[in-house]
Amino acid sequence: MDIALDEARAAAGRGEVPVGAVIVDPASGAIVARAGNETRALNDPTAHAEILAIRRAAAGLGAERLSGCDLYVTLEPCAMCAGAISFARLRRLYYGAGDPKGGGVAHGGRFFAQPTCHHRPEVYPGIGEAAAAELLREFFGARR
Repeated sequence: MDIALDEARAAAGRGEVPVGAVIVDPASGAIVARAGNETRALNDPTAHAEILAIRRAAAGLGAERLSGCDLYVTLEPCAMCAGAISFARLRRLYYGAGDPKGGGVAHGGRFFAQPTCHHRPEVYPGIGEAAAAELLREFFGARR
């Protein structure tokens, strides 16, 4: 999660919402991909940290499915990202701060709880929550 927090800090430094994501192969401990939000830089509303990390991991591994890999992300994924996590067949999701407004895992539509969800990763919330929440508070506080 520390590396995901580094990605979030880098995103904030670029003026992006500070969310970072890292995909790890737990068998080797290797980082497969890492990313921070790039929606502004790419003018792409889908360029969330999770989506970018999934794209990079799939390209790097040469596979559309990331079975056996784990995702660490600093903020509860939105419904779009939860869908991508499911389709990528990620094994586990670890996330930091919950997102009552835009989250799609423990809040909102609760994507993985829906009967139409074909793959549900193991979910571990609250990992590095205090640090992730503080980054978001500082970022948005400076803009108000």
